[in-house]
Amino acid sequence: MTTTNVYSVKGEVSGTVDVPVAFDSEYRPDLIKKAVLAAAANGRQPYGPAPGAGMRHSVSTWGKGRGTARVQRVHDGRKATESPNNVSGRRAHPPVPERIWAQKVNKKELKLARLSALAATGCADCVKARGHQFDDKVSFPVVVDDDFENVASTKEVSEIFDMIGIGYDVERAKDGTKIRAGRGKMRNRRYRTPVSVLIVVSDREVPIFKSASNLPGVEVETVSTLNTSILAPGGDAGRLTVYTRSAMTQIGAWTE
Repeated sequence: MTTTNVYSVKGEVSGTVDVPVAFDSEYRPDLIKKAVLAAAANGRQPYGPAPGAGMRHSVSTWGKGRGTARVQRVHDGRKATESPNNVSGRRAHPPVPERIWAQKVNKKELKLARLSALAATGCADCVKARGHQFDDKVSFPVVVDDDFENVASTKEVSEIFDMIGIGYDVERAKDGTKIRAGRGKMRNRRYRTPVSVLIVVSDREVPIFKSASNLPGVEVETVSTLNTSILAPGGDAGRLTVYTRSAMTQIGAWTE
């Protein structure tokens, strides 16, 4: 069984911990992509126009002889309507709410995908290939003492990242924040921030949830809420992840 360094809140190596067998899982990018895309599809909400949209008019046609197009016009008026080629007409081929977006994935495939995404977080080459920035001296998987869960200051969290050697990635996410292209900027998601460090803790009732959430791109999750989409956002495995010592102990039970 391999071991990895455990970092203290001062950024120093305070000891070592055995790496759970789950981190030795086979790297399966195909299953990871399949699981993430299925999760995204299952979260989609069916949408489409109302059944009678664009057709709620009393219409008639003028017929021939007026030198105008023979289209449906509002009764006792001139405005053309209903046909897709007319202003205020119905849509030609709209999306239908009856469409089923859900995708099915085998339970064993979902389990293998999660284990594979977990294993990729413990591989320095996979993390670097995903675009994350960190010091070469950092040992993977990155593990910190349980005292890290009680850090209540955002500034202190940032300082700990710098001392460990992964603070560069938070700066990368900060510099990469930009205004979203398209209509999304008007729909309460104006800014797009790159994905950065994931912090995995053992319990939700800890101060780190509030203190670390202010850092750009940083997320905090418990072991019980981890899934493939969190460990490999967008289906790209190798997210820069920090585990607490107690969280590593809980992960050790995944393959039992």
